[in-house]
Amino acid sequence: MLQGSSMVKVRSPRWQKRRTLKLLEDGVTVWCQSHKTSSRAKEQQSFSIMDVECIREGCQSETLRQLVGSVPEGRCLTVVFKGPRKSLDLLCQSQEEAQHWARGIRTLKERVENMTQKEKLDQYPQCCSFTIKVQTLLQMINVDLSDQYAHSLFQKCDRSADGRLDHGEIEVFCRELLRRPELDAVFIRYSANGCVLSTVDLRDFLKDQGEDASLIHAQSLILTYELNEWALRNQFMTPNGFTMYMLSKENCVFNPEHTRVYQDMNHPLAHYFISSSHNTYLTKDQVTGDSSTEPYIRALNRGCRCVELDCWDGDKGEPVIYHGHTLTSKVPFVEVIEIISEYAFKASPYPLILSLENHCSVEQQTVMAQHLRSILGDKLLTKPLHGVDSHSLPSPEELKWKILVKGKKEHVVEECSSSASDFSSSDEEASRTEGKPPSTKEDKKSSVSTLSPELSELVVYTRSVPFKSFEQAAKNPATEMSSFSESEALRHIKDSGIYFVRHNSHQLSRIYPSGQRLQSSNYNPQEMWNAGCQIAALNFQTPGEQMDLNQGRFLQNGQCGYILKPPFMCQHNTTFNPENVGGGPAHRPILLTVKVISAQQLPKPEWDKPSSIVDPQVWVEIHGVPIDNNKKKTHHVDNNGFNPRWDCTFNFTVHVPDVALVRFMVEDHDYTSSNDFLGQYTLPFTSLRTGYRHVRLLKLDGSSLSPASIFVHITVTPCERVGKILTSV
Repeated sequence: MLQGSSMVKVRSPRWQKRRTLKLLEDGVTVWCQSHKTSSRAKEQQSFSIMDVECIREGCQSETLRQLVGSVPEGRCLTVVFKGPRKSLDLLCQSQEEAQHWARGIRTLKERVENMTQKEKLDQYPQCCSFTIKVQTLLQMINVDLSDQYAHSLFQKCDRSADGRLDHGEIEVFCRELLRRPELDAVFIRYSANGCVLSTVDLRDFLKDQGEDASLIHAQSLILTYELNEWALRNQFMTPNGFTMYMLSKENCVFNPEHTRVYQDMNHPLAHYFISSSHNTYLTKDQVTGDSSTEPYIRALNRGCRCVELDCWDGDKGEPVIYHGHTLTSKVPFVEVIEIISEYAFKASPYPLILSLENHCSVEQQTVMAQHLRSILGDKLLTKPLHGVDSHSLPSPEELKWKILVKGKKEHVVEECSSSASDFSSSDEEASRTEGKPPSTKEDKKSSVSTLSPELSELVVYTRSVPFKSFEQAAKNPATEMSSFSESEALRHIKDSGIYFVRHNSHQLSRIYPSGQRLQSSNYNPQEMWNAGCQIAALNFQTPGEQMDLNQGRFLQNGQCGYILKPPFMCQHNTTFNPENVGGGPAHRPILLTVKVISAQQLPKPEWDKPSSIVDPQVWVEIHGVPIDNNKKKTHHVDNNGFNPRWDCTFNFTVHVPDVALVRFMVEDHDYTSSNDFLGQYTLPFTSLRTGYRHVRLLKLDGSSLSPASIFVHITVTPCERVGKILTSV
């Protein structure tokens, strides 16, 4: 990989250009260099190993499938990127070369993900393998220093006195810049002698952090993070070792116990929030965007457990998936099912729900059923589980490794005379409520006049039925579920909040975005979760605050896509009202105190000039029931994205912590225009760790923004205790 390989970049059967791919010495960046000599042509492009979602070998992309039969599949390779960037389809010179690059990228990706902070710091200077002027280096790491200080630090590090910084000198320069006074202050506060932390000192610090405060744990941290040999022998931690520990994943604000499946997975499906995607096949908007199998890969790899398939009649008797009556492109149904079969359980072993939006004729519905059975095989649930009541919902544990079909299920002949409306949403009213283009009279007559028995058979525990009233729904078996538009759901929350929560304690509800969201924007899913709605379907292809909340909600429980709802949402006679939480079973007020101390290595917005420096400010937000929704911001710091300091303290009263999310968002302050987003991190309130913590920021698409982070101190106090303290004072 370091030597480089000549390959063919493929965009279509007609567009194929030769490129040279080469791994740079940093072990992270891959250059993709054009063979053209024209000065107008782009000489080279690059991508980071960390931007790669996965590597797919063979003709597994839509583009490469068009080449099947004309090229050996073993020579084909697809690099799938995180976020909106298009995949890179490559044709290698040999099968061995394709396998070599696939293994290499996977290995490097895993290696970088598992790097400690020390290894990252050691690697950083190696990226500057050439001599470099100090001004350029400062631009690279996004820090604005006074000329006097920069010149002084430059001279201090330029030991060779040749006016340039070589490898070792760059390392010293960077380490000087990486000094953290705020961490040094914490260190001195707990050090008995101001020079080192003994195991007892470190134990006291851990106790205040609210974690394992045993001497054994303190000793293990010294062994893991201390770099000084003398300190290691004497079981001391120096300031450098303390900095390495505080910068490590072990000190993240997110509770590490929640990175695994820790919740009880034996409750009925209705007792869980389920990560869900809307219009999963789309790469962009729902009017002109491309339909593709790639969004299914991305959604499933992010733990999504309910994906949508809009199915329409295609050529040669094969159904296709696209946003009907629009300019969106089409993708064969069979290809989507093949991808789902491959990726269904890579990120989570728990059940995957296929929400079929069926506009097909009975003949092509039968073809759909055949593809589902033949491709998914034993993974497809085709009959009720043995020993489980067929009218009750099983648990995620009982449905492990199973794929469920959500749709209409006909039981009697009379029902078959009606259109396949909720399995499809083909009748005009259903289409309007599902936010889909209305079917034409011709569609109704020829496409969806009946429901295929073969497809109906595949619906077991997720039978779609129209919602009429909560009173009527209470008489239905738990295996029947309804879909609600966002506006309809909000109306129920406002007018009948308690009854909606009760309904969702035993039946599944799916909420979908309004059909007026032509740009595939998203509604606020928190409002739906407040009412216990399990399936809040969002456009995963559209980044923003709503998807940040979704990612934060499903960050816990091993990111398996299922989150157990609080007990007060699972009781059939609950009195919890999502609109009024002045008391009741969910009311457990807590005082959250967040001190935003500093940030480290914040990036510039991608569209900014290379010479620009950010003016960062931080928002701390609470998203939960209406009474808890709140946000506060720090002042902005001029011209410092490298190590800005705020020391701002915020207090929040969180009345219903069991459903609340905490979001940290950093933006670049601008006096003349709207502020630019720099990074964010969202997590459940119940996964928040107290003490001094680092918040690892994420990009707009949800991928890592490492090494950018915020340094905070967090305190959580029950309000009853706060009242007692104030009374005693």
